[in-house]
Amino acid sequence: MGDKVILVWFRNDLRIHDNEILSEAVRRADKVLPVYIFDPFYFKTSALGALKTGSFRARFLLEAVADLRKNLQTFGADLLIRTGDPAEVLTQLAEEYQVNEVYHHREVAPDETDVSEKVEAALWKMKLNLKHFIGHTMYHKEDLPFPIKDIPDSFVTFKKKVERDSTVRPSVISPEQIVIPEITDAGELPTLADLGVPEPFDDERAQEKFTGGETAALKQLHDYLENCIQSQGKNVRSAACNSSGLGPWLAVGCISPRQVYWEVVNYHRDHHLPNTDPIMLELLWRDYFRFMFKKHGRKFFRSEGFGQVPETADNQDELFEQWKNGETGVPFIDAAMHQLNATGYITNFSRQAVANYLTKELQVDWTKGALYFEEKLIDYSPASNWGNWAFVAGVGNDTKSNRFFNAAKPTDQLDSKSDYIDTWLPAAAGTVKS
Repeated sequence: MGDKVILVWFRNDLRIHDNEILSEAVRRADKVLPVYIFDPFYFKTSALGALKTGSFRARFLLEAVADLRKNLQTFGADLLIRTGDPAEVLTQLAEEYQVNEVYHHREVAPDETDVSEKVEAALWKMKLNLKHFIGHTMYHKEDLPFPIKDIPDSFVTFKKKVERDSTVRPSVISPEQIVIPEITDAGELPTLADLGVPEPFDDERAQEKFTGGETAALKQLHDYLENCIQSQGKNVRSAACNSSGLGPWLAVGCISPRQVYWEVVNYHRDHHLPNTDPIMLELLWRDYFRFMFKKHGRKFFRSEGFGQVPETADNQDELFEQWKNGETGVPFIDAAMHQLNATGYITNFSRQAVANYLTKELQVDWTKGALYFEEKLIDYSPASNWGNWAFVAGVGNDTKSNRFFNAAKPTDQLDSKSDYIDTWLPAAAGTVKS
């Protein structure tokens, strides 16, 4: 018998800390083969010219994969990088490296689960098993007080029962070293040009610059806790506290929700502070939408969602163009869309505001907005994006939990003058359409 080799297929779990597929593989195998595959499916352009993955997210992903490779190398390992169809690439590597089993994390949205099924079928033909792990949520599915099919559709009920009856598991211990087979060709990291994605242009107005990778994620979390907690001690909620800004790293798994949870809990305990951190609510919404996707799947991608198709305007294509280009004439909405287009990121409040405006006031089909966010957002994650949009459009599976949802204000209650608008609204004459 030769060495037992387990292939670890990284997807949206680009980290070493609290990564069960990596820790388990190290525990159970003689040698571990870490692999990341760039799947051309995610870099294609739609008939309307929209990219499935926009420039900012694609760059962030490349940085995250490069950082994972660098971190694996400090453990004496490496990351095999390939471009192609995962089912073909994985069967090829399994043969080449005499792999005994493949580990990966389960996903919930249809695009991702379709890929897993194809991979599973291809490996099965080689009599190889694709072992599924669960690692994208704060609460583990097995620890919920109800089976997936009985999860309450109401966020309020979900929150109450989970907080009362479930506990968050401790993070998985990181491996001390990772032994890999001899790798003949580790593969180059592709460039944006190789993937067919244009280089992003960094706008000097952007306050934050997001750099992909676990290294940057841990620094972001640390900075958030330091800045936020210090201000809480003085009873002032600084702007830094309103959002952890961890979305982009959580989306591709440079940090796990579980690790964020424990770092926040421990930090509060060590500093003798009450733990009322808003980040817990953010993480719970994230979990909720992922579990809802597991329960309801494709319903989230239909215009009618869980209800009736909302009424739409006759000239919705024209209105949609104005919205996405920030030319509606509503200062706050236009500023937010200019910021989104220029940086790939806007706050949760801005997201709710522009989504509310598109669906309720312009009466444009909400799925157009959700697809636009899919292309543009640096922290796009299918369940949170489509779940949020369906909720705002009023066709989600829960229309009652508004008090926990950062409910968007009607346009007449939005700022029309602020530093934010001055920064992001082009002020040149003739640019604002009446």
